[in-house]
Amino acid sequence: MSLPYFVGRVAGAAVGAALVVEGDEARHAVVRRVRVGEQVAVTDGAGTTAVGSVSEITKSALTVTVSAVESAPAPAPHVTVVQAIPKGDRAELAVEVLTEIGVDRIVPWQASRCVAVWRGERAGKSLARWRATARESGKQARRAWHPEVTEPASTAAVAALLEGADVAVVLHETGEESISVLDVPEDGYVVIVVGPEGGINEEELTAFHGAHVVRMGEPVLRTSTAGVAAVAALLSRTRRWG
Repeated sequence: MSLPYFVGRVAGAAVGAALVVEGDEARHAVVRRVRVGEQVAVTDGAGTTAVGSVSEITKSALTVTVSAVESAPAPAPHVTVVQAIPKGDRAELAVEVLTEIGVDRIVPWQASRCVAVWRGERAGKSLARWRATARESGKQARRAWHPEVTEPASTAAVAALLEGADVAVVLHETGEESISVLDVPEDGYVVIVVGPEGGINEEELTAFHGAHVVRMGEPVLRTSTAGVAAVAALLSRTRRWG
């Protein structure tokens, strides 16, 4: 049975020391009915996980006596998905499945054909929801490294990301390349661009020149699921899935 998994500050944790988890995570422990003496894991989402037994629990704090500290290397290759902003609940679905499959960075992109528009207060709230979803999904997937969700990127910024990638992929219905034949390095950076439901327009496609323009088979996938399919196709040929 998997240990209950929490997110907290693990920096400086040592065997035998007390590690305190506070706030929402402690309240979550109460909801889960975690008991004194139970073994749990606490991760910082940046590669370090502490395992230990619960020595004290209140409504606002969970105290763990550390029995082991594990450090996981950063995943390689590093995978970034540029996600055109979906509408409604599909935005959180996209972030959830991308996190579960192991994406390292998620970049919201306000493509020209996005129905949802992030402006002002709405932009801040939407970004906060994406980051909260990534955090919860990372915990659910028991990832030692949680994905970074960046500030929204312009088309020019996305083009720069593609130029700096070892493997640059743009998903598009006109693509003539197959994602299954792309070479994936064991190290380095992979960037995948997922367009909106209305598609990537010609100006944007021109800005992304030099990237591999691929189509994911005959079916046209939704923007909220196309990214996870593309990432799976690439990671299945790396040691991350070995």
